[in-house]
Amino acid sequence: MWQLAILVLVLIFISIRQVNQYQRGVKFQLGKFTKIVEPGWRLVFPVIQSLTKVDIRIKAVDVPLQEAITKDNVSAKVNAVIYYKVSDVAKATLEVENFWYAVSQLAQTTMRNVIGQMELDELLANRESAAEKIKIIVDGATENWGIKVESVELKDIQLPEDMQRVIAKQAEAERERRAVIIKSGGEVIAAENLAKAATMLSAAPGALHLRTLNSINDISSDQSNTVIFAIPLEVLRAFEKIGDK
Repeated sequence: MWQLAILVLVLIFISIRQVNQYQRGVKFQLGKFTKIVEPGWRLVFPVIQSLTKVDIRIKAVDVPLQEAITKDNVSAKVNAVIYYKVSDVAKATLEVENFWYAVSQLAQTTMRNVIGQMELDELLANRESAAEKIKIIVDGATENWGIKVESVELKDIQLPEDMQRVIAKQAEAERERRAVIIKSGGEVIAAENLAKAATMLSAAPGALHLRTLNSINDISSDQSNTVIFAIPLEVLRAFEKIGDK
């Protein structure tokens, strides 16, 4: 009798399976799916039952560099990272053989297709938009696998060297254009202010002479400067009158 009790205890001991908090178990009996097993210790009797553990934490899959041709026929190499998790452990086990590999392959083909629908300038300026398109397509395709795509991030976009030089020249030309616009705008403002100042000085008697004297005073503060200025015509006529007397 005690031999039977020991055999039962041994059978129970070897049948214990631990499912961690970040896992869910898919239980089979005689090869048929029976239920999803929650975290904790569970009994899985050998031969007639089996348990497959599935990690439900968010996973990061590095999508390697993919070479694609943009809509305007520019060759570009793009890599990305895709974040996803298992939302339905039963589907992830029953509907796809290796969901990790399947998601990676789907992300690669989807990324090439999305890049092929965008022009280079659009791709460089709107990475978030391209990543969102990839996410929507991959998430829709993996829904039947029990996979939920959380986000997709484009990590790097590599261009041929000749295209990099073209973009650099274009950026330099754009900076020069903006500099010219800013400089001309400043000159317009300066001209308007000078015109206003000239109008104010001409309207006030003697203001121009005072401004001249003030400028001479500023220049003469530096002893290395030589100042040459014209005497107003009224002063010269005054001297002529004195000489005639």
